[in-house]
Amino acid sequence: MLKKATGLFFLSSVCPLFPDEILFLLSENEKYCIKTVSMMNKKTFTNMALAFGLGLAASTVSYAMSCSSHPAPPDNPQTTEVPAGRGGYVDLTYAAEKAVNSVVYIKVTTNGRSQMMESNGPFSDPFFEEFFGDFFGRGGRQQQRRIETPKRQGAGSGVILSEDGYIVTNNHVVENADELMVKLNDNREFKARIIGTDKSTDLALIKVESTGLPAITVGNSEQLKLGEWVLAIGNPFSLTSTVTAGIVSAKARSLGASPGSIESFIQTDAAINPGNSGGALVNASGQLVGINAMLYSQTGSYSGYGFAIPTTIMNKVVEDLKKYGTVQRALLGVMGSDVSQYIDMQKEKGNNVDLGTVTGIYVSEVTADGAAAAAGLKASDVILTVDGKKIEKFGQLQEVLTNHRPGDKVSVTYMREKKERSAVVTLRNIQGTTTAVESLDTDDMGAALRPLTDVEKQELGLRYGLVVSAIRKGKMQDAGITKGIIIMQVNDKEMRTKTDFDEAVKAANMSADRVLWIRAKTQSGLNRSFTVELSDQTKK
Repeated sequence: MLKKATGLFFLSSVCPLFPDEILFLLSENEKYCIKTVSMMNKKTFTNMALAFGLGLAASTVSYAMSCSSHPAPPDNPQTTEVPAGRGGYVDLTYAAEKAVNSVVYIKVTTNGRSQMMESNGPFSDPFFEEFFGDFFGRGGRQQQRRIETPKRQGAGSGVILSEDGYIVTNNHVVENADELMVKLNDNREFKARIIGTDKSTDLALIKVESTGLPAITVGNSEQLKLGEWVLAIGNPFSLTSTVTAGIVSAKARSLGASPGSIESFIQTDAAINPGNSGGALVNASGQLVGINAMLYSQTGSYSGYGFAIPTTIMNKVVEDLKKYGTVQRALLGVMGSDVSQYIDMQKEKGNNVDLGTVTGIYVSEVTADGAAAAAGLKASDVILTVDGKKIEKFGQLQEVLTNHRPGDKVSVTYMREKKERSAVVTLRNIQGTTTAVESLDTDDMGAALRPLTDVEKQELGLRYGLVVSAIRKGKMQDAGITKGIIIMQVNDKEMRTKTDFDEAVKAANMSADRVLWIRAKTQSGLNRSFTVELSDQTKK
C-alpha cells in the first residue's frame, strides 16, 4: 500500500502497472520522437543513428568483455571483496544473479469488511452543523448505517531467509492481510502464513510450507561503508525481479516516519518504487544488508532517496518472532536527541551551550523506573558510547539497543558537567522488568465474543458492544466476567468488533501496566466494571 507521511512513501503497491499503460507511454514517446525527427534532414538523422548504433555496440562489447574476463568470487558469507571489471568498473552481475532468486513477490488480499457508521442526519458534517444544526435540531437520535468496505489487493516483496520457507518482509506489506500468496522467481506459488509482526521496526516474518528454497546469504550491515555499491531487488509496480544499482548514501538515518518507530535506516540512491517494500538491499557480493522499506519523495515515485532496514536490526527481530512470537525490546529508559540538534535548537533560542562535546545523545528526560535511572544517569547527561561503540546519532543508539534483550547488561560512557563517567546498565522491558515479554493469544482469555446484532441494539438501546457468548476458565472469568455481559469499552476504546478487542489486548500486553480496564453493561442495563490482569502473577 502506498502511504504518504511528510514526503515518505511506503513501497507496497496497491495495484499493478498494466501493460496497456506501458504501451500508452511508449506510444506517446514515439509521437514525440517522430515530431523531433521530422524537423531534421535525413542525412543528419542517419549520421546520428549510425553513431548511436556504433556507440551502443561498442559499449555492449566492452561490457561483455569486462564481465567475462573476471570469474565470480567464491560463495563465502564473509567475503566483502567487490568484483571489478576491466578498467576498474564494478561488476554487479554476480551479486544480482546470486540474490535475485531469493527475492519473492507477495500478493496480499484483504477481504471486505462491514462496519457501522454514525451520523446526525443530512447535515452531519461539522461545517453544516455550525450553520444549520440549531435549525434542524441538535441532540437528536443519531442515525446508523452499515458500510461495506471493498475487497482490496496489494503487492510487495520479501526475502527468503531459510530453505524451509521463512521469509522476511515489511509489516506494512502484510498488515491486516486475510490471505498471502508468495510467488518465487521460478513462478512457483505458495500460500503463506504470518509468524509475527513488529510495527516499531516495520518488519514481519511469514512462512511457506516448502523445502530446498533459495535462501539468501545474510551479510553484516555494520560493515557497509559510505559510497559502497549496493543493489535493490524487488517487484516495483508488480514488475517482478527488478534489480537497480546505487551506493550507500548515509547510515543510521532517522526520519520520524511514525510515532514510536525504531529507525536506523541505510539510505541509498538505488532506484526503489512502490512494490519494492520488503525487498532486498544487497552488497556487491550478493549478501543481504538491508530490507527496503520506504522512499522519500514529493510525488510518490523515486527521486533519489530510498531507505532500508539494516540486517543488524532484522536479525534480532526475526529471531525473537520465531522464539517468542513478539519482539523482546530492551529499553535504556531515556528520551533525547542528537547533541548537534540540541545545540542548534538552543542557538535558535539565543542560548549558548557548552556540553564539553559536540557529538553524542543529549538526555532530555530519564524514565523514573527505567534502566538508566537505576544506573545513575540524569537529564542533561550526554551519552557518548554504548558497549564501546561511539554514538553520534539517535538512530545508532536504537540500532545498538535492538540487538539486546531485557536483562542484558551494557556499559555506557556519558558526560556530565564536561566530565566523562561510565556505568553498567541492566536493560529493562516496557514493563520495567528484566523478564521476557510473552505473546498473549486472545483465545486464551477464556471468552467467546460477538458484536451486538441490530435487533439487540434496538432492544437494549445501545449503539455498539461485544456480548460474552461463552466463558471458560481464563483471565476473563478470573476477573468476574460472566456469560451475557456486554463489553462496551476496553482501556477507553469502544468495542465494536472482535478485532477491536484483540487489538486492545495486544496493546495492553505490550504496555507498562498490562491491565485491561473494562466497562460493561448487564442485559438489564446496569453498569459494571472489571479489571483483567494480563501478567502471570505466579512468575513474579
